[in-house]
Amino acid sequence: MSVRRLLIANRGEIAVRVARAARELGIAPLGIYSEADAAAYHLRFMDDALCVGPAPAADSYLNSEAVVAAGRTLRADAVHPGYGFLSERPHFAQAVADAGMLFVGPTPRAMRAMGSKIEAKRLVRARGVPVLPGYDGDEQSPAQLRVQAQLIGTPLLIKASAGGGGRGMRVVDDLAQFDAALESAKREALAAFGDDTVLLERYLHDPRHIEIQIIADEHGKTLYLGERECSIQRRHQKVLEESPSPVLSPELRAAIGGSAVAAAESAGYTNAGTVEFMLDEDGRYYFLEMNARLQVEHPVTELTYGVDLVHLQIAVANGEPLRLSQETIAPRGHAIEVRLYAEDPASGFLPASGTLARWRMPEGPGIRVDAGAAEGDEVSIFYDPMLAKIVAWGVDRGAAIARLTAALDATEVAGVKTNLPFLRWLARDEWFRQGRTTTGFLTERLHPEQFALESLPEGALAAAAALVLAERPPFRIAEIGVPLALRHGDRTYRIYADRDGDGWRARGDLTGTLQIARNGDLIDVRHDGRRTSATGSVDAEGVMLAFDGASYDFVFAAPPSPADLHHGGASAGEGQRTLSAPMPGKILKVAVSAGATVEERQLLVVLEAMKMEHRIEAPGAARVVAVKVREGELVTAGAPLVELENARS
Repeated sequence: MSVRRLLIANRGEIAVRVARAARELGIAPLGIYSEADAAAYHLRFMDDALCVGPAPAADSYLNSEAVVAAGRTLRADAVHPGYGFLSERPHFAQAVADAGMLFVGPTPRAMRAMGSKIEAKRLVRARGVPVLPGYDGDEQSPAQLRVQAQLIGTPLLIKASAGGGGRGMRVVDDLAQFDAALESAKREALAAFGDDTVLLERYLHDPRHIEIQIIADEHGKTLYLGERECSIQRRHQKVLEESPSPVLSPELRAAIGGSAVAAAESAGYTNAGTVEFMLDEDGRYYFLEMNARLQVEHPVTELTYGVDLVHLQIAVANGEPLRLSQETIAPRGHAIEVRLYAEDPASGFLPASGTLARWRMPEGPGIRVDAGAAEGDEVSIFYDPMLAKIVAWGVDRGAAIARLTAALDATEVAGVKTNLPFLRWLARDEWFRQGRTTTGFLTERLHPEQFALESLPEGALAAAAALVLAERPPFRIAEIGVPLALRHGDRTYRIYADRDGDGWRARGDLTGTLQIARNGDLIDVRHDGRRTSATGSVDAEGVMLAFDGASYDFVFAAPPSPADLHHGGASAGEGQRTLSAPMPGKILKVAVSAGATVEERQLLVVLEAMKMEHRIEAPGAARVVAVKVREGELVTAGAPLVELENARS
């Protein structure tokens, strides 16, 4: 059976990535979506798609019956699960097969064997693969587990057998805390996976996390495609992955690769998968688990080894033999991947949501971006917050780091908080650049206050003000120049800008001279001689700014109170005031006539200057005594426009 129509049972960047690979092979990509994803980015890459349920993943992307039904309706002859969601669910793989479609992944039997950490350890141990000392027995009573914990000693790791992603895991340094840790781990495992079975193993402090990419066909050939180092993790979640590892010699790579092949063969594994190991400081490695699916970090293997893993997956699913040989597989250069998340480092990396008001991904030689979103997209609260993967390749590790650093500097996101400042910090960290990466890296290097909320940088405020001045002032009051009221967070910044030659002079919460040059979204500001560059946009609501690796949102606040301006017009007698032109320009509109009564901030005149329209508004309730200009008239700076009389006079 040859795949012609492929249902991609996923969303986000992995759905886009698989769809592109399918199209390259002449296969029609088909999609699914939840009600919340009706306008999602990944649907733009599908030939056809069906809704599989409401927004919650449990009712849509995890609803195997709905997904299989969508495959039938769309006339798919194969299903690719991506990663996450149903990708490692044996019952889903079986349901796909029962529906007459190919499952692009391992068999349900192999998935079950490797889906249980206990069963997996037993299988690989029988093949001579090193495993950590521990307990993976069937007897799961607290008393038995406590006895085994005493035999293993501390530090000890309690780990959910059915789990992943750090859930159902607890480290025990003191056996006096074992019972409480066990109860907590079991409770979390049951809630997350519906299975509270745990295993115990010796805990390694600060090991390296090394994983081996394997691919196996249905004709008895299993190959390993090198390793990925995934040691930099936060809460057991990978942050950065690279290939090859900075510390593996060719001999150690061959040894650990051979163990990965043995582990896969122990379960009769076919298709792509990843065998994970822990590597201690003495170069000893131990089997951790096997992921029976494509990994998030597979692009670093593709760039380093010159393969397309999705193409290989589809070929294997089609029953084709692998044309690669182990002898010809060798790393070429170095690749590093980071994950761009919608999360706020300043708030403990809490997930963020909102609309991507600005989205600029890096380009250039050696740069690959697997994105799951585009400008204008809504970032939902319902799903994983990963927005994109940014990957850099170089002829060696130093070149890859240099490209990654430049790529992150060129990345711009506004409208939604992201971990971009954290990634930029990481790419420049001295230990990372030296290859001193272990699972404890962030514990040692990342301080809790590293990205704590700070006062607004003056450069960001100057750039935001410059964007407004270069775009279109939101309002104008009397002859005071351009008053800006920009709210960021809990504070409103009030700035008053007057023309000063070919620039501006600011006072209020931002003081000094501003020289502004704009090129599209790029704004270049010289603030009292200090240069600031940023990118952003202005709309009716406010300013969205990308500055120095962070994004800032400003909302237009209420116009400044005339009582606060400290800049009166010319006096025309008791209770009278003449409003004058703040700069040379052309009168586009006269909105009032003599004798009219006006309210505070009511439009009086529209003045065109610097290709922008400036509103001249009433500073308070008043009666119009006289209008000194007419529409179409050219006026000089300081020319009288409207004479007002205080309404209480």
